Amino acid sequence: MVDVRMIEVAVLLSAGRHPASGRPRRAPLDAQALELALRLVETGHAARIHALHAGDPANPALRDYLGMGLDRLEVLDLPSGTDPVPALVSRLRELAPALVLAGAVAEGGEDSGMVPYLVARSLERTLVPDVVALELSGGGAELTQALPRGRRRLVGAGLPLVATLHGSAPAARQGAFARARRGAVDVLPAEAAADDFLADCAVRPWRARPRLMASRRGGSALDRLKAATEARTGQGRLMVRPSPEDAASAIYDCLIEQGMIR
Repeated sequence: MVDVRMIEVAVLLSAGRHPASGRPRRAPLDAQALELALRLVETGHAARIHALHAGDPANPALRDYLGMGLDRLEVLDLPSGTDPVPALVSRLRELAPALVLAGAVAEGGEDSGMVPYLVARSLERTLVPDVVALELSGGGAELTQALPRGRRRLVGAGLPLVATLHGSAPAARQGAFARARRGAVDVLPAEAAADDFLADCAVRPWRARPRLMASRRGGSALDRLKAATEARTGQGRLMVRPSPEDAASAIYDCLIEQGMIR
């Protein structure tokens, strides 16, 4: 059922960062949230999309969102290291959208995933997490929610509400270069609020944690080092066309030798 009323939809967009190269890019989950909003318009819903970003207006990742089909994107100009929640809440109160969409977690900064929850609490709205599909009808919404082990659940909720996207939601469309260049970035002044939590943290690039070497109890330090670093030579026996019983017995004996079963 198509709702003839114009529905205001706000999408919260963050600046992502490629995990390997560190190059700025659109955050995948936020791009999926924008994809869901664009599909609402394409399927006949009378919806107006407001794309919001709190941060640096010159970040090149913002053009990736414009390339998905947006005519314009609003940026609340905030310096690095400030809390984006107060500025977002203030702007959302002015727009009064019926639906706020966001990714479950950003791809840079604190990566806490708390921004949608803090926004929903400040606006006193219901929050539905892990959404993969959405339908608007009447004064409410039907949301398909992702559950563990690939299960799905249909949730009904009244508007206004806040929803976060799950990684199994429809993938975001590819951006068009011409649209990315043609789209406008509207810079809005915003009052910066200090992020006290981030001020107490030490921020450094992520790196894989080193693996602990397995060691045997007892023996000298040299014996334990050899046990952890030396590769075992093959001590198995070759069986040519064994019977099922002989093959199963050989596998069972090998598992006992390796300490996998007792």
